[in-house]
Amino acid sequence: MRGNEQSWEIFGYDTRQLGRHWVAAWNDLLWADDSPVRRRLDEVVQLRSENGTQLYHAGAACAQAVHECNAVLLPEELMLARHVQLPATADAYLDTALALEASASSPFAPNDTAWGWRVSSSTEKQLDIVLVIVSVSSVMAYLARQYDLHDPHSQEVWVKIDDMLVVVRGFGEKARDDKYRRRLVRCGLGLGACALLLLLIFSLAAGSKRAELMQLEESAAAVQKEAAAASRMRSSLALANETVDAVNGIIASYPNPHLEIARLTALLGDEASISQFSMNGNEIRLRGQAVDAASVMQILNEDPAYAEVTAPQAIVKMGDTGFEQFSLNIALRKDSAG
Repeated sequence: MRGNEQSWEIFGYDTRQLGRHWVAAWNDLLWADDSPVRRRLDEVVQLRSENGTQLYHAGAACAQAVHECNAVLLPEELMLARHVQLPATADAYLDTALALEASASSPFAPNDTAWGWRVSSSTEKQLDIVLVIVSVSSVMAYLARQYDLHDPHSQEVWVKIDDMLVVVRGFGEKARDDKYRRRLVRCGLGLGACALLLLLIFSLAAGSKRAELMQLEESAAAVQKEAAAASRMRSSLALANETVDAVNGIIASYPNPHLEIARLTALLGDEASISQFSMNGNEIRLRGQAVDAASVMQILNEDPAYAEVTAPQAIVKMGDTGFEQFSLNIALRKDSAG
């Protein structure tokens, strides 16, 4: 059985009590006398004593301020005080443990006993607590005699121990606790509303960024499509240019013979006749007849479209016809080829 109990302990803490410790930690944060939250939200209390009045806020004296809560300071002869030491791990059971301690230590009847406590010091292992016990009947007799108070819930009852103020429970402290609780609720609701507002703002910002991202993705997709179309057009244009270059190369290598025939017809007119015409690339071969074959050759040499005109055969007279037969090889200039 002992081994089973040890299996629940981690670093000396019983994991079965984590819920109680968690609740105790929140209770200490919000309700402890030295709580930073309570120092901001607690009510101002006017404390009356035999020496006069003083305003207190969260257990500390303060300057003039609006107050709705009142308390009475008991003299030392009406209280019993003792120091109680408890282990630090007992923070989740302080109320229960101190109630048992007050019941066991009180010299008064159970229904005539009221008590209060406050942690005076603490270490990692131990809590030093001041426990105060009073007689309800004696307190009410004092309040009636000193301040003409007869309702136990009309005023809070405080005692002072070692310069510390301790609230005795069972009197008028509930009114201040209720006011403090309502302020906590309002602050919690305000913080929750702020958190929701921030969440809404972040959600709207995220939604806006999401919409922008989707718009950018759509724009990127459209640009990609346009780029693909442009790329295809560029490829088609490059292919067309290659085709044009190839056609130009073919045209340059194989000029149009009809253009060259028209050129020769314009140059020679009626002075000569062509009986044979052949063309291979930029090379033209002519055979024909003319009255003056030498002048035909000269006319062709003078034309800038022809790079060279040569006669592979001698000019031959054709009997008594008055005509001469000629054979010519003509080389076209590349930049003039039709």
